[in-house]
Amino acid sequence: MNSGTAAAEISTLLDRYLIGLDEDKLDDAWARALFDEDARVEFPMSRHAGVEGLAAWHRQALDAFARTQHLNSPAVVDLTGEQRAVLRANLVSTHVHHPDAPGDPLFVSGTLVRGEARHTEHGWRLTELSFRPVWSTGTPPGPRDSR
Repeated sequence: MNSGTAAAEISTLLDRYLIGLDEDKLDDAWARALFDEDARVEFPMSRHAGVEGLAAWHRQALDAFARTQHLNSPAVVDLTGEQRAVLRANLVSTHVHHPDAPGDPLFVSGTLVRGEARHTEHGWRLTELSFRPVWSTGTPPGPRDSR
């Protein structure tokens, strides 16, 4: 396996994940195209394990906002063997609150993304993503309401 090709494929998984949060229909097909069966995704406020229910979990989190935009740096990908890799990237996420939300209209955060990927029979898939906030500005989402 060419390490440059593998790194590009893994980096593209992160790109597709982040732009998918902003534009795609988040369904089981979306999740399975990006994540392995036992994948874990962890944000500071919640986490999810397994590809089952992963799309619904993301949809519920994104429902707190009217829109989002996720801008990431190129991922630094290091192969740790023939079938595994780790990745890191920087991320700036802009969250647009619903018009009736109190506080600032935007919540913006700078985050360090760390992840792992595995080469499967379907190609490279993400097995872990974690997001560590470095800074933020604006009003974070409030308690869940009936949206």
